[in-house]
Amino acid sequence: MAEGSIFIIDDEEGIVRLCTRLLSRANYDVDGISDPAVGVERLGEFKFDLLLVDIRMPGMDGFAVIDQVRQLQPEIAVVIMTGYGTLETAIKALRQGADGLILKPFEKGDDLVRTVQDALKARREKQEISRLRAIRPLLWVAEKLFSETRTETLVGLILETIKDQLDADHAMIYHRKAGDSFISLVGETGWCLPEEHARASGGIVARADHWDVPIWVNREGPGSPDFQELLIAENLTGVICIPVRRGGSSMVFAASRGDNKPGFNIADVEMFGLLSRQADIALENARLYEDLRDSLRQIEQSQRALIQAEKMSAVGRLTASIAHEVNNPLQAVQNCLHLSQREELSKEKQAEYLEMADEELARLMHTVQRMLEFYRPGAMKKTPTDIVDLVEKVLALLDKQLRSQEVKIQRDFPPDLPFVPVVSNQIQQVFFNLVLNAMDVMPDGGTIKISAAVKDDVLHVDFQDCGPGVIPEMKDTIFEPFVSSGEEGTGLGLSVSYGILTAHNGALQLIENDQPGACFRVTIPMEVKK
Repeated sequence: MAEGSIFIIDDEEGIVRLCTRLLSRANYDVDGISDPAVGVERLGEFKFDLLLVDIRMPGMDGFAVIDQVRQLQPEIAVVIMTGYGTLETAIKALRQGADGLILKPFEKGDDLVRTVQDALKARREKQEISRLRAIRPLLWVAEKLFSETRTETLVGLILETIKDQLDADHAMIYHRKAGDSFISLVGETGWCLPEEHARASGGIVARADHWDVPIWVNREGPGSPDFQELLIAENLTGVICIPVRRGGSSMVFAASRGDNKPGFNIADVEMFGLLSRQADIALENARLYEDLRDSLRQIEQSQRALIQAEKMSAVGRLTASIAHEVNNPLQAVQNCLHLSQREELSKEKQAEYLEMADEELARLMHTVQRMLEFYRPGAMKKTPTDIVDLVEKVLALLDKQLRSQEVKIQRDFPPDLPFVPVVSNQIQQVFFNLVLNAMDVMPDGGTIKISAAVKDDVLHVDFQDCGPGVIPEMKDTIFEPFVSSGEEGTGLGLSVSYGILTAHNGALQLIENDQPGACFRVTIPMEVKK
């Protein structure tokens, strides 16, 4: 494999042949010519690693050749040959960006090879340093862009970053949606390209988007004459448009400089290309974040709606089951008031009837208050709560229905059970749903065993019924919405309870054990996870 490719320009053909022979022997791919103008044209067509050029040549000297070659191949290494080994020539050569200097005639062929090797090595080191200098700000820019997830703010940040990194006076961002024919301006700072350059097929922005290639125009070149006329008319020295495709849509990032600055170079174009791809990814990232935020908002709204719907359903079932419990005290109050108005009764008997009416009203108010506490939305903040107390509130609320259905409650709570950080009314609803489900599968009565324990800083509360259990076909879907084994169930109770516990960083599980019926386990961490 060749060590590198070298192009030689010297008006003396003998020097060209000599250098070709010496460098080919050192395992380099070598080409050369004695006409400087033709050599520059050749360098415009083919890439080389190093240019070996004579200083004194008729028609075009070596410094003129270097100027033109640098525009064609900015990263090519240059070694100057001269028979005039003056200090002035060496200094000028270094100022022109030469990587090496060798005097003619060569004392030894090894001197030429060593000079070429050193020049290529120096050039590679310069390129590495240049790349590192370019990468550092790009890494900083990437970190800054990707930390912003709001599109409107990000657009302004990208525009300012383009100006800073390219030393530009103006920056623009254009976007074309999939299926659209025209590209539209998203944001700009400073001067903006005329609208026809985005709308018309021959415009700078539209052409970059249509061809999917960067457009680079300087007032003095490169660029087409009509675009250069635009720069002159707008007092600009250069403009760059970089297209970035994503699926059927595309973005075009543009930058321009005013009269007070030079035009752009190839390094600016490469830098802008990297920056534009980063900006496009950052914008796509922000769009995905916005979609995610919208989805989360919709999920939260749906979750709240499901919780409220299930709560209303539970309240309806509860109301139907205790309607007579409310009606009985009302009738008792009515009877006591009616009896207390009888004139033949003594004062003591009337007072007794009024006291009985007062007791019945107190019992009625207590029942209604329990229903209101269940229905009323509570605070969403987690507070240390006595879980046993929540269970007892639910059982008190369902006491009448439990007794009428001949369902017994077996409690197994340790005496020192610690408080747990929860949203109490939500966890109360979970317990309510689990007790109601257990009652539904035991229409002829039975026993519900409720037990609690703490394991590894996690509270476990088990609800074990003695019903027929969960059929195998439903075990994988039982916590999904609208899945119900009963004819009257909404299919939301377990799903809503599962969502509530997930929001508490806990879980709701169907536990396999050797007991008849089904066992649902509520798990809640003892500490709030940040």
